[in-house]
Amino acid sequence: MFEIVKPNEIEKKSFEIITSELGGRTFAPEIEPIVKRVIHTSADFDYADNLVFTEGAVPRALEALKHGAHIVTDTTMAMSGINKRTLAALGGEVHCFIGDEDVAQQAKERGVTRSMVSMEKAAAMEVPLIFAIGNAPTALISLCELMDRGAVSPELVIGVPVGFVNVVESKELVLEHEVPAIVARGRKGGSNVAAAIVNALLYQVRQREGF
Repeated sequence: MFEIVKPNEIEKKSFEIITSELGGRTFAPEIEPIVKRVIHTSADFDYADNLVFTEGAVPRALEALKHGAHIVTDTTMAMSGINKRTLAALGGEVHCFIGDEDVAQQAKERGVTRSMVSMEKAAAMEVPLIFAIGNAPTALISLCELMDRGAVSPELVIGVPVGFVNVVESKELVLEHEVPAIVARGRKGGSNVAAAIVNALLYQVRQREGF
């Protein structure tokens, strides 16, 4: 028999199931909603162990979002999944440069990926930035190189690309840097996971600010 659940209660019911199946496991208050939203998005409880949060990363990200930080993603899918209304209410915007003509041209001329060039373009923005990378490890590698050169200082790096080539290594590279970060260790991740993490942060700010 199917369980009859009203449409506006489905998400609440889902989170109740997630809490139950976590078996009493607890997380720090600012981390718990992020872990649970990623599990809700992916139906994958491995994220309870795979997600790594550097010290102070979440409070810094919440403060940055509160003051209008912009989000940079590496895919239009991640961009489309982010709650733009809440972000706009805080004074922020979301950007994805992967499809820009100048990015494609530069990538072709230099023989590099568009993801790398799009990170360079983002680094030139003169606003506080949160990077949400869910697809391209080359975006993370490029971002680390930019940080090494002092070209960008992110408020947060969300490193959750999915796949097999350079994925694990790129995530570990981020964790070697002194940058606030949320990383999904291992091969798992995706644009949907990146968007879920951003939204979990946005919902925390919205709850705290009371709108």
